[in-house]
Order: sequence, then C-alpha cells, then structure tokens
Amino acid sequence: MLKPPPKIRSGLKPLSWIYGLGVGLRNVLFDNGVLKQKEYAIPIISVGNLTVGGTGKTPHIEYIIRLLSNKYKIAVVSRGYKRKSNSLQVVKTISDVNRVGDEPMQIKLKYPKTIVIVDKDRRNAIEYLLKQPKQERPDVILLDDGYQHRYVKPSLSILLMDSNRPIYEDMLLPAGNLREPSHRKDRANVVIVTKCGNNMQPIDFRIFANGLDLFPFQSLYFTNFVYHRLQPVFPSSNNKTISLDDIRKKHVLLVAGIASTKPLEDKLSMKTYNLSTLFFPDHHFYNKQDINTIQKEFAALPEDKIVITTEKDAVRLQSLHYISDDLKENLFYLPIKVSFLKDIETETFNEKIINHVRNYQTNSRLPKG
Repeated sequence: MLKPPPKIRSGLKPLSWIYGLGVGLRNVLFDNGVLKQKEYAIPIISVGNLTVGGTGKTPHIEYIIRLLSNKYKIAVVSRGYKRKSNSLQVVKTISDVNRVGDEPMQIKLKYPKTIVIVDKDRRNAIEYLLKQPKQERPDVILLDDGYQHRYVKPSLSILLMDSNRPIYEDMLLPAGNLREPSHRKDRANVVIVTKCGNNMQPIDFRIFANGLDLFPFQSLYFTNFVYHRLQPVFPSSNNKTISLDDIRKKHVLLVAGIASTKPLEDKLSMKTYNLSTLFFPDHHFYNKQDINTIQKEFAALPEDKIVITTEKDAVRLQSLHYISDDLKENLFYLPIKVSFLKDIETETFNEKIINHVRNYQTNSRLPKG
C-alpha cells in the first residue's frame, strides 16, 4: 500500500518560496480580518483540497447529495472550471456543457432535482440563491473546490487528500502540487484520504494519521472508489450495459481527460489483457481532430473491442455531433461511487453531516439572506 512520495521538481524550489510568500500573506490577511469572510444563515459544506489535480471532489459531493437529498433541497456551487463563459450560470439538464463545465453538468444530469450554479464569485452565487423565492431556496449549499475560496466561511469544511500524493510529503507549486502549505489543513473540520486501496493494513492507517497529525477537533476518514457496470455514452445507439468482469477478452481503448488517470488505468488493467490508452489534459473539450484520433486508434484494434471513458468525459463527448456511428455504439463510461473503507466510518461520517445540517438550521443566529 505504501506509495512513493510525490514528485518534487527541485529546480523550481525558489519559485515555490516566492509563491509561498504570496499565499502566506493572503492567509494572514484573512486570519486577521483584513480580508473579510462572510458567513451565511444556511449550512454551507465546502469540499476541497490543498493540491492541484484530482482528489475525487465530484464523487464525494455526489455522495453527500445522495445522503441529504431525501430530506433537504441541495444546491451545488462551482466555478465551472474551464467553461467558456464568465457570468453566473444556472445549470439545467439541457445546458451547453461548454458554458457550464463538465462536472456541474455531470451532477445536474445525475441529480436533476439538485440546484447547480456556476460562478467564479462563490459569494455572488450564494447570495443569488438566497434571493430566490422561499420555495426555491436550497436548505444546504455544497461548495465545490471551495477550500481556497476564503471570502465565504463554510459551516463545515471537508478536505480531501489523494492517498497516492500525501500533502505532508509534497511542496508548494510549482516545485510540488500544493496550493497552500500542508499545515493549512488546520482549517478543515473533516479530512478524507481518498483513492485508498482495499488492501490497506492497520500500519497504513497509522502512517497517514501520524503524517497528517490532525487536531482533536478534526475527524479523519478513508475512502475508495467502487466501480459499477459500464454504461453507454450514447444510449440511443446502444442501450446495453457491460460488467467489468466481461471485458477480459475484449480489446479496450481507454480515453480520458482527467487529472489522475492511474487509478482507472490500474483498475482496467486488472480486468482485461488488452488495454490501450489515449489521454488528454484535464477537463479537455474534444474537437474534431481529437475525435478523428480516437476513431483511428479504435479502428486499429482487433475485433471484439470497446472504448471506455470516464463520466466527466462522457458529458463532454455527448455534446458532439461528429462522432461516427461505429464509435457511438462501442463507447462506454465507467460510473464510480465513493465508499468508506470501514463500515463504522460510513456511519460516523453520515451522522456528522446529517447532524451538522440539522443543528445548524436549528441554532443559526445569523441574519437571513
């Protein structure tokens, strides 16, 4: 289970020191009230990280949506990373993914009753939501990638850390992958170590706990991804689903534009003898040339073949009109869900979130709106 330390680009350490001065000054200004945080009379749960790259924010947000949506009206506020628009956007199931971003669109398509707003100014998005008629206002707001957005003070802050890239072994950008120094984990109420292996031993849990060295008020959890049946990206062309156990003899082309491809590549490598890969930058919006490349790679594979991609990529691909019928019929995405490694952690995390929302609504003395 033990992983090599995150890659450090030693030649860039001087730039990291300069970057650290800027980040440190900004945090000091917030810590001392020079830059103002705003608190709201509604539970706002922030899900974020200290590193660049994927730690599994969207699957964890979706977990909380499933947990709370039976009792509460949920809103998700996101900046809509790499979207091709600047203003506030209310995401609808028919929205243009280019204008709202792939992850907000993914959430809206999976959970249509969830309100999804994209805006670079999270405070503006929250205040937009609170100005809506009472029957349309959310009960809970989930702040996507909100750890560094300190102008909003969340009622509960969840910090994610990829088990493959421990923050306590990393460095600030650009030498490492940290957006802030690792000690800034102290703002989190909950820390979740994500993408853990199922073979973690007691010593592995202790290593992470000792490395993080959390305060008593902070809770530590461990999660991994559960992979479900492959779903067709274009159901109108092929409505069949496929079990991962049924792809062993197939020739598989994995196409992905995500920050961290290794967990998915490792998973599929255990399921098929014949895996090829074609990777693009994170949140990449595919163009005709990209599709031509994918189709060429797919055509070169022997028969009994499929293309597998991620949920996030599927949302981007579904909006394209120049994908061949053959590719559409053989293009699948792999759904993932978050699972806690220990049953007791599932229970305690769920209770913490539900109790927080219930108690915050009951005890809040902040002015409404």
